[in-house]
Amino acid sequence: MVCPAASAGRLGSALPFLLVLFDLQYQGAECGINAEVEKQLEMGKKLLAAGQLADALSHFHAAIEGDSDNYIAYYRRATVYLAMGKSKAAIRDLSKVVELKQDFTSLKSNPSNNEEKEAQTQLTKSDELQRLHSQALSAYQQEDYEAAISLLDEILAVCVWDAELRELRAECYIKEGEPSKAISDLKAAAKLKNDNTEAFYKISRIYYQLGDHELSLSEVRECLKLDQDHKQCFSLYKQVKKLNKQIESAEEFIREGRYQDAINKYDSVMKTEPDVPIYATRAKERICHCLSKNQQAAEAIKVCTEVLQLESTNVNALKDRAEAYLLEDLYEEAIKDYETAQANSENDQQIREGLERAQKMLKQSQKRDYYKILGVKRNARKQEIIKAYRKLASQWHPDNFQSEEEKKKAEKKFIDIAAAKEVLTDPEMRRKFDAGEDPLDAESQQGGGNPFHRNWNTWQGFNPFGSGGGPFTFKFHFS
Repeated sequence: MVCPAASAGRLGSALPFLLVLFDLQYQGAECGINAEVEKQLEMGKKLLAAGQLADALSHFHAAIEGDSDNYIAYYRRATVYLAMGKSKAAIRDLSKVVELKQDFTSLKSNPSNNEEKEAQTQLTKSDELQRLHSQALSAYQQEDYEAAISLLDEILAVCVWDAELRELRAECYIKEGEPSKAISDLKAAAKLKNDNTEAFYKISRIYYQLGDHELSLSEVRECLKLDQDHKQCFSLYKQVKKLNKQIESAEEFIREGRYQDAINKYDSVMKTEPDVPIYATRAKERICHCLSKNQQAAEAIKVCTEVLQLESTNVNALKDRAEAYLLEDLYEEAIKDYETAQANSENDQQIREGLERAQKMLKQSQKRDYYKILGVKRNARKQEIIKAYRKLASQWHPDNFQSEEEKKKAEKKFIDIAAAKEVLTDPEMRRKFDAGEDPLDAESQQGGGNPFHRNWNTWQGFNPFGSGGGPFTFKFHFS
């Protein structure tokens, strides 16, 4: 199998040996051709040297139409066919050359030693490539795709412009379960062959199967530009376009903070494409994010866990589940998720900040947790906090207890309840507490005391059932 494709870029020294000898013998010779045919041959030769195979081929077609007995035109066209991997067509043209010019292969050109060596090298290489090609086809037919790929690698190192060999290697990669490696070969084949709709279709399918719906849409559009009635491409286009639109809508909802709408849209994505697992996984990953952002902690943990069972190092799912764990006061679990995420994404600032916050919150929880004291969730609204506070303040008011021991216990409990209400109803203090810092600790350090041990008298002027600073209306009876 002769392969001029590897050397057309340096036409003067590296075309196959026949072309070397031919050019040495006949360059500038009078061949009895008319001016139009000569023009077509010259244009074709320049385009071949530039690697523009399809354009070169059209000029050689025109030359043969102008003079069907011109062996030069057949020979030139054969070189293009070989470069394009169309060996059968090349053999027909070369046979025609020998028929028209029987002494073609025995030309005496008296080349230099270097030129003669180059010609001989090309001849040897051509025989070797023919052998490799036969072995590659045999390996493919026997479903030994790994061996076929290895053999095709050797051939394509020389025959870089052979579209059919690239398509064959791409097919081997697909059969071996490595579709991403097939893409570069198919893209090259799409450029080397005119109107190669099949290559664009395959590229689009691969991107779609890999979960890259945007690139899939781009490639299938290229197919339809070549043939708008292509059934496979049109069917794939409708599917990818619908899925792409749903995903874009869902992401827009997330940017707008409309998390429930985004969840609904990603549910639709999973219904639209139930047969390609990557889309269900990506949809669940984004639903996990939305639930976490929407402070639906229990649901977020469930969905994020489903994603992590499939992809244990999915950084996005780990971060979102960690945030959901924090909402559920599961600090150690949150720390573990953040540490796993950090191991897989060392430079992520969001992970570092989240881990530091979770560690602070764990340390804080080992002292006093204002949310737990009031029995409310971390995402509780101010009205819920005040309602819980009033209920607990009434329940643990020291006047409700008779024995001295019970009163002391109630006093301590009441102080904690009042402190919790003070922190959680003040936006700035609550923000600090949510970030892992106890604002009353900071206040006490400035004042030199410990707020966790404020005495009962501190709170006696405070009315738990009022809106602010009115006098406390209960009477306390201490014996």
